[in-house]
Amino acid sequence: MLLPSTSLRLYICKYCISKPTVFSTLKRSFHTSGFRQNALPPALLRRAKLMSEEHAVLDKQLQDNYDTKLARRAGELGSVTQALKQYEDALNDLSELQAMLDDKTLDRDLRELAEEDNKSTNAELADLAASLRRSLVPKHRYAHLPALIEVRPGTGGSEAAIFANDLWRMYMGYCNINGWPVNVVSTYMTDAGDGMLEGVFEVDMEGAYNEFRTEAGVHRVQRIPATEKQGRVHTSTASIMVLPSFPTSELAEGEEDPDSIIDMKDVRIDIMRARGAGGQHVNTTDSAVRMTHFPTNTVAACQETRSQLKNREKCLAVLKSRIAEKRRAEREAEEQKMRKGAVKIAAGRSDKMRTYNYSQNRITDHRANYSLHDLPGCMTGEGLGKMIEEVKKWQMENDVEALMDN
Repeated sequence: MLLPSTSLRLYICKYCISKPTVFSTLKRSFHTSGFRQNALPPALLRRAKLMSEEHAVLDKQLQDNYDTKLARRAGELGSVTQALKQYEDALNDLSELQAMLDDKTLDRDLRELAEEDNKSTNAELADLAASLRRSLVPKHRYAHLPALIEVRPGTGGSEAAIFANDLWRMYMGYCNINGWPVNVVSTYMTDAGDGMLEGVFEVDMEGAYNEFRTEAGVHRVQRIPATEKQGRVHTSTASIMVLPSFPTSELAEGEEDPDSIIDMKDVRIDIMRARGAGGQHVNTTDSAVRMTHFPTNTVAACQETRSQLKNREKCLAVLKSRIAEKRRAEREAEEQKMRKGAVKIAAGRSDKMRTYNYSQNRITDHRANYSLHDLPGCMTGEGLGKMIEEVKKWQMENDVEALMDN
């Protein structure tokens, strides 16, 4: 339930709520104990203290005998320990200031200074609590990797393909603005050349998967197509898939993520001639590559360059990413099924995570409940960063709630 003047959720049993005297005591204790909106919930505070204690133990062990695995874990816990110390220091400062303000004999000038400090410390405490929350959320296991982004049209025919091409240009523009290197893996356009049937590109930057992973899902557009004679608004969709891009070079033992490891004996490699528009080499050289992984029935193809070797490398990168994502998805699906039951995911017009409404100059992300009224700016990539940041905040809130539920 929510107590008055707060946005913190407190879990109180039905017995306490049914007893007026007990419930009033709880509310009074809540307010007089200094447990404010900017304070950390007890469950998260306990978790932070346990992690800080673990960090202290690991730090002592590393002083006696250095170990790479322990050092990596200690590094992960270091941010929690630092954030917890800053948070507790601010709490202590706030407690001392409150004690001064409760002193009736306090000098008037000192009281004014204490009130100012109390206000600024409260604001600082809210920031430190948010920082501690963020440090408690485990990083995604693939957060550090580059990203593979796949764009495909959904419902809506040729208009859906045109919208898919618009999204492709939006992401390309966003990467270009930020100076992130992009490698085009494959593109398949409509005969008219204004629509995209499929596009795959890699953002070759450390942490790109963490930047783009919340973009995955069904994107819906509402606008009047250029071919519409009666001025009716059409609704179309395009789907975005974001995958971690695993390294294809041979790594030292234990460095490659196990989900991306495959036995090349299980992969059939087909070499064929490139198709579609592209110049003199098309239909004349055997440069296109298609790989099929039989155990998972996963297929990837690449024909972007004239070099068969480069196409092999890109095709293998896409294949390993798709297999790893499938394996990860299977594990997560099983976990979700055990906890909440299976969830059906469709790709129709109503199953959208974001809407691009041209007549209202509005982009709305339905997960974060956030709207941006600068559609042209977002479609060029300039305004996309603000949207991604808002969705990241929503994701962080969900991750914090999941921590509390666990």
